[in-house]
Amino acid sequence: MGRGDIKTKKGKIAKGSFGKSRPAKPTKKVVVVAATKEEEAPKKKVAKKKA
Repeated sequence: MGRGDIKTKKGKIAKGSFGKSRPAKPTKKVVVVAATKEEEAPKKKVAKKKA
């Protein structure tokens, strides 16, 4: 049991594969949020009225 054995972690590393004895890192989920029209348009400055 060593580098040639595919059922061991060392064998999986040598072969370059993943499996039960060498699980792959879980991938992170990417959340894409659609921008609304308000967010896309530049914000306008509001003039304050004097009393």
